[in-house]
Amino acid sequence: MPAYDDSNIFARILRKEIPNDTVLETEHTLAFRDIRPQAPVHVLVIPKGPYVSYEDFAGNASDAEIVDFHRAVARITRDLKLDLDGGQGFRAITNAGAHGVQEVPHFHMHILGGRVMGRMVAPA
Repeated sequence: MPAYDDSNIFARILRKEIPNDTVLETEHTLAFRDIRPQAPVHVLVIPKGPYVSYEDFAGNASDAEIVDFHRAVARITRDLKLDLDGGQGFRAITNAGAHGVQEVPHFHMHILGGRVMGRMVAPA
Protein backbone atom coordinates (compact mmCIF):
# COMPACT_ATOMS: atom_id res chain seq x y z
CA MET A 1 0.00 0.00 0.00
CA PRO A 2 1.48 3.38 -0.94
CA ALA A 3 1.99 5.83 1.90
CA TYR A 4 -0.71 8.46 2.36
CA ASP A 5 0.21 11.80 0.72
CA ASP A 6 -1.20 14.56 2.91
CA SER A 7 -0.71 17.13 0.15
CA ASN A 8 -3.48 15.62 -2.01
CA ILE A 9 -6.45 17.85 -2.82
CA PHE A 10 -8.88 16.04 -0.50
CA ALA A 11 -6.49 16.36 2.46
CA ARG A 12 -6.28 20.07 1.66
CA ILE A 13 -10.09 20.31 1.51
CA LEU A 14 -10.31 18.59 4.90
CA ARG A 15 -7.84 21.15 6.31
CA LYS A 16 -10.05 23.90 4.81
CA GLU A 17 -7.24 25.15 2.58
CA ILE A 18 -9.51 24.69 -0.44
CA PRO A 19 -13.25 25.50 -0.35
CA ASN A 20 -15.91 22.99 -1.29
CA ASP A 21 -19.67 22.81 -1.78
CA THR A 22 -20.49 20.68 1.25
CA VAL A 23 -23.47 18.34 1.03
CA LEU A 24 -22.97 16.64 4.41
CA GLU A 25 -20.38 16.64 7.16
CA THR A 26 -20.32 14.21 10.07
CA GLU A 27 -17.75 13.32 12.70
CA HIS A 28 -15.82 11.02 10.33
CA THR A 29 -17.05 11.89 6.83
CA LEU A 30 -17.23 14.83 4.43
CA ALA A 31 -19.37 14.88 1.28
CA PHE A 32 -19.27 17.63 -1.33
CA ARG A 33 -20.27 18.30 -4.93
CA ASP A 34 -17.73 17.38 -7.60
CA ILE A 35 -16.29 20.43 -9.38
CA ARG A 36 -16.46 18.54 -12.72
CA PRO A 37 -19.80 16.71 -12.43
CA GLN A 38 -20.33 13.72 -14.70
CA ALA A 39 -24.07 13.55 -13.97
CA PRO A 40 -26.80 15.94 -12.77
CA VAL A 41 -25.96 14.82 -9.23
CA HIS A 42 -22.28 14.07 -8.56
CA VAL A 43 -21.17 14.00 -4.93
CA LEU A 44 -17.82 12.87 -3.56
CA VAL A 45 -17.85 11.20 -0.15
CA ILE A 46 -14.55 10.98 1.73
CA PRO A 47 -13.52 9.77 5.15
CA LYS A 48 -11.74 12.35 7.28
CA GLY A 49 -9.00 9.83 8.08
CA PRO A 50 -5.91 9.34 5.89
CA TYR A 51 -6.91 6.32 3.80
CA VAL A 52 -5.52 5.78 0.29
CA SER A 53 -8.12 3.36 -1.12
CA TYR A 54 -11.22 1.38 -0.27
CA GLU A 55 -9.13 -1.61 0.76
CA ASP A 56 -7.08 0.62 3.08
CA PHE A 57 -10.24 2.13 4.58
CA ALA A 58 -12.09 -1.19 4.96
CA GLY A 59 -9.03 -2.89 6.45
CA ASN A 60 -7.74 -0.15 8.74
CA ALA A 61 -10.49 2.31 9.66
CA SER A 62 -12.24 2.02 13.01
CA ASP A 63 -15.72 0.52 13.18
CA ALA A 64 -17.06 3.99 13.97
CA GLU A 65 -15.46 5.47 10.82
CA ILE A 66 -16.77 2.67 8.60
CA VAL A 67 -20.32 2.86 9.95
CA ASP A 68 -20.34 6.66 9.77
CA PHE A 69 -19.14 6.63 6.15
CA HIS A 70 -21.75 4.16 4.95
CA ARG A 71 -24.56 5.81 6.90
CA ALA A 72 -23.51 9.14 5.35
CA VAL A 73 -23.81 7.62 1.86
CA ALA A 74 -27.32 6.36 2.71
CA ARG A 75 -28.33 9.76 4.06
CA ILE A 76 -27.00 11.57 0.99
CA THR A 77 -28.85 9.30 -1.43
CA ARG A 78 -32.06 9.77 0.58
CA ASP A 79 -31.67 13.55 0.97
CA LEU A 80 -30.91 14.02 -2.73
CA LYS A 81 -33.84 11.78 -3.67
CA LEU A 82 -31.65 9.20 -5.40
CA ASP A 83 -32.57 6.27 -3.14
CA LEU A 84 -35.05 3.63 -4.28
CA ASP A 85 -37.77 4.95 -1.98
CA GLY A 86 -37.83 8.48 -3.40
CA GLY A 87 -35.87 8.37 -6.63
CA GLN A 88 -34.74 6.27 -9.55
CA GLY A 89 -31.42 5.05 -8.16
CA PHE A 90 -27.78 6.01 -8.39
CA ARG A 91 -24.31 4.68 -9.09
CA ALA A 92 -21.62 4.48 -6.40
CA ILE A 93 -18.06 4.23 -7.68
CA THR A 94 -14.68 4.04 -6.01
CA ASN A 95 -11.43 3.76 -7.97
CA ALA A 96 -8.17 2.28 -6.71
CA GLY A 97 -4.69 2.48 -8.16
CA ALA A 98 -3.51 2.82 -11.74
CA HIS A 99 -5.79 0.19 -13.29
CA GLY A 100 -8.77 1.65 -11.43
CA VAL A 101 -7.78 5.13 -12.71
CA GLN A 102 -7.67 6.63 -9.22
CA GLU A 103 -6.85 10.31 -9.65
CA VAL A 104 -6.67 11.42 -6.00
CA PRO A 105 -4.79 9.17 -3.54
CA HIS A 106 -7.41 9.58 -0.80
CA PHE A 107 -10.25 7.05 -0.63
CA HIS A 108 -13.43 8.55 -2.02
CA MET A 109 -16.74 7.36 -3.34
CA HIS A 110 -18.55 9.02 -6.23
CA ILE A 111 -22.34 9.13 -5.92
CA LEU A 112 -23.84 9.80 -9.36
CA GLY A 113 -27.50 10.13 -10.24
CA GLY A 114 -30.21 12.16 -11.84
CA ARG A 115 -30.12 10.26 -15.14
CA VAL A 116 -29.55 6.76 -16.52
CA MET A 117 -25.83 6.10 -16.09
CA GLY A 118 -25.36 3.70 -19.02
CA ARG A 119 -23.00 0.73 -18.99
CA MET A 120 -20.60 0.52 -16.09
CA VAL A 121 -17.55 -0.12 -18.30
CA ALA A 122 -17.05 -0.44 -22.03
CA PRO A 123 -17.04 -4.03 -23.32
CA ALA A 124 -13.55 -5.51 -23.66
